[in-house]
Amino acid sequence: MKILIDNLKKCYGDTVACDIEHLELLPGQLVGLVGNNGAGKTTLFRLLLDLANADHGYVEIQGINPAKSEEWKHMVGAYIDESFLIDYLSAREYLDFLAKANGMDVADGKIEQDNHDGRLTTIMPDDPDRLIRQLSAGNKQKVGIAGAMLHQPGLIVLDEPFNYLDPSGQIQLKHVLQQYMERHPEAIVLLSSHNLQHTVDISTRVLLMEHGRVVSDLDNTCQQAREALNSYFGE
Repeated sequence: MKILIDNLKKCYGDTVACDIEHLELLPGQLVGLVGNNGAGKTTLFRLLLDLANADHGYVEIQGINPAKSEEWKHMVGAYIDESFLIDYLSAREYLDFLAKANGMDVADGKIEQDNHDGRLTTIMPDDPDRLIRQLSAGNKQKVGIAGAMLHQPGLIVLDEPFNYLDPSGQIQLKHVLQQYMERHPEAIVLLSSHNLQHTVDISTRVLLMEHGRVVSDLDNTCQQAREALNSYFGE
């Protein structure tokens, strides 16, 4: 999996929401996007997923421009917000729907995966037969993340995945993402978060965004980005 972003720009009126001259994401990278509100993280995700039209430039996912083809969709799993869910279904029904949409056979609507190897049962709601609209915000978050990862895509995009999760859920999610990368070394995980600790804990690369631009591209293979981020946000 490889992601290429070239001369990508999106404005809303006079506000520059995204302005990235050149960026490449490579296989095996767990990339954390950090920045204050309005930095452009969600806009970048929406452009990447063809949920917004760029004013200039383009994105390529494994050589495919999402704005010009549908062939990228089977390679990508994403959860941005509750609009990705179908709230009149139960969590089990929703995941069954996603499985069928991706050509998978999931018996009885269950995720055929075990806790010990870091797969998805660890972040599923306790009651998967409850309607999604009746779930807490944290359990909705779990369903969305599980749905994004269900078909084991080459690219996973998660916007603020630690939001609404309790401490146990946050720790479980970190383990799931890290072990996913171990099991899929050619994949890319791209996530945004306001939680610097969690981001530094699991990311191999951190992109610091400000006013739609990547102002720092930090290697974090040994968690060395922590000092730079603490200095930036502490100023």
